[in-house]
Amino acid sequence: MDTKVADMLIGALVDGRYRVRGLVARGGMATVYAAVDERLERTVALKVIHPGQADDPRFVDRFTREAKTIARLTHPNVVAVYDQGNYEGLPYLVMEYVRGRTLRDMLSDLRRLEPVEALSILEQMLAAIAAAHRAGLVHRDVKPENVLIAEAPGTNSLMDAVVKVADFGLARAVEASAEDGDGQLLATVAYVAPELVTDGWADPRTDVYSTGIVLFEMLTGRVPYDGGKPLDIAWRHVDEDVPRPSKYVPEIPGHLDDLVVRATRRIPDERPTDAGAMLAEVQTVRDMVETEASLRGKTVAAPTIAVDTIRPVAGDERPSWARLPGRDEDQRTRRSASGTSYEARGVRSAGVRPSPRAAAGARIARSRGDAAMSWFRGVMSRPNGRRTFYVVLSVLALVVVLTGWWFGSGRYTTAPALNGLTKTQAVAAAQKAGFTVKISSSGVFEEKIPKDTVVGQDPPGHGRIVRGGTITLTLSKGPERYAVPDETGKQYDAAVADIGALNLIATRKDVYSDTVPAGIVISVSPKPTTLLQRGASVTLTVSKGKAPISVPNVIGQDFNSAAAQLSGLGLVVAQTQKQSDKPAGTVIAQNPQGGSGVEKNAQVTLTVSSGPPQVQVPNVSNQNLTFDQAAQALQQQGLVADRVNEGNGPVFNQNPPAGTTVPQGTHVQLWVYP
Repeated sequence: MDTKVADMLIGALVDGRYRVRGLVARGGMATVYAAVDERLERTVALKVIHPGQADDPRFVDRFTREAKTIARLTHPNVVAVYDQGNYEGLPYLVMEYVRGRTLRDMLSDLRRLEPVEALSILEQMLAAIAAAHRAGLVHRDVKPENVLIAEAPGTNSLMDAVVKVADFGLARAVEASAEDGDGQLLATVAYVAPELVTDGWADPRTDVYSTGIVLFEMLTGRVPYDGGKPLDIAWRHVDEDVPRPSKYVPEIPGHLDDLVVRATRRIPDERPTDAGAMLAEVQTVRDMVETEASLRGKTVAAPTIAVDTIRPVAGDERPSWARLPGRDEDQRTRRSASGTSYEARGVRSAGVRPSPRAAAGARIARSRGDAAMSWFRGVMSRPNGRRTFYVVLSVLALVVVLTGWWFGSGRYTTAPALNGLTKTQAVAAAQKAGFTVKISSSGVFEEKIPKDTVVGQDPPGHGRIVRGGTITLTLSKGPERYAVPDETGKQYDAAVADIGALNLIATRKDVYSDTVPAGIVISVSPKPTTLLQRGASVTLTVSKGKAPISVPNVIGQDFNSAAAQLSGLGLVVAQTQKQSDKPAGTVIAQNPQGGSGVEKNAQVTLTVSSGPPQVQVPNVSNQNLTFDQAAQALQQQGLVADRVNEGNGPVFNQNPPAGTTVPQGTHVQLWVYP
């Protein structure tokens, strides 16, 4: 959009409701303005499509349908669409106004983010994209420019920011309008998935790839491939593996490296099946990164060390733990003259006399502790006892280790890769590996993948799964096709509803009908049961009722009088000639028929008799033909022989003469010799 048009929109009242206040951003396909919805008194974002796109009727039609679909997508991390319309020939969207900045702006300022910050933003991005995937939508153009971040008031922490993803469906509308164009690459080349470059198709795994590139950029401050021509960059996604982020930022944890690598596999089947599957992986990695960050810098307990036993002084019967240096003084201070424990003496010094029960409890606990220590010393003093103790200790340690291993990784194994298999093959392979299989109730339409072929699995192929666990398979529903319904005889509105329910678009053609009431469907094109793609057009021919002029029946009338009668009704007369047994100039047929309804200036074609067919009279006189032979020759020409005189000889005269042109059925007189 040029600057002049953009400036003219500022201050304008769009659709009598949206007052444009200022420019927010200008992109390749549209310009975004801040506006005020004067009806609801709220600030909204007005996205106005550029004239270059608006001139394409395919784009406008697809854009309108996509806008309606996105408006039904409700999620806290999706930029909501409130309204859609057309202003001075330019399609526009009315969207939620997010007070913040794009992820692109943030990366321009900060260059790169801390791992926990990047994962926090990515989680909300994937939550939004996963909601779209569940609704059957693919974004196709995930990039920092389409991610809006509203930071929490009073804090600069990105952990508390709200992330919203924008422009769902807009990329698909442009893609549809470019199908017959120069084949230019739709998605931004820095984030484009290999399958979009090579085949031009996209599914949820395409968004997973682009999201992985966005994560790479948040962690490193750069995209994997840049510089050179856009087409060259796009093909690098096809020919090269995305490098690990730690190649550029060595301190990035290995978990994040692995996550980026899994999300950006060149083969779609090796990525998470959709944004929901990737979100689960991101949450696991985030927990690991946050745990490592929380432990970093904390004091770690020193390892236990062995202390040499102190030999007792002769006659000292106290246990070794009581004979450590300084222990005598400690013992003396811990006992009062009456033998009361340190705890009891402390209570007394506070002015409270300890109860006999408390003093007895302390003596019992002390006695039990002494007994336990005596038992332990007895066990450790015997060689077999020490061996038994260490064996038991080893067994307990092994149990702890095995238990930790089992719950940490031991009970897990690797899920088989089932994508591309038929349903029967996938179920057999999963069951052979010891897993149960669940078929997702929501399949996915695929133009190039046969019906009942696995296109997604949860957990993904080669992903972690509990032994004997359940693998959920998503199957292809085949090409998205809908059979044209037979709407003949239905009211137009009901027919439109039926066609719309099949994701087809109804168009109307009105004609007059002498037999079908007004508003009733006369015919459907293409014919019923024809299979069409989503969004294809179905033409409904609808009756306008009987036309205002009733055509009179003029068959049998002279052409001139019939033409005068029809012209007097405002009709146009056309004429064709045809031989018949009716007199020349007589109307022998008409189209439309008498009683039909037509509009003014409609054409009525009259078929007019040119009279009976004309034939030449053959020469049957002086040909040495008997009467019967001559009559037969005349009959072959459609003529009738009449005997003028009696006789059995040959015919010597005829009337009309030979060569005369006469109507069929004419009588020819014959004279015969006696």
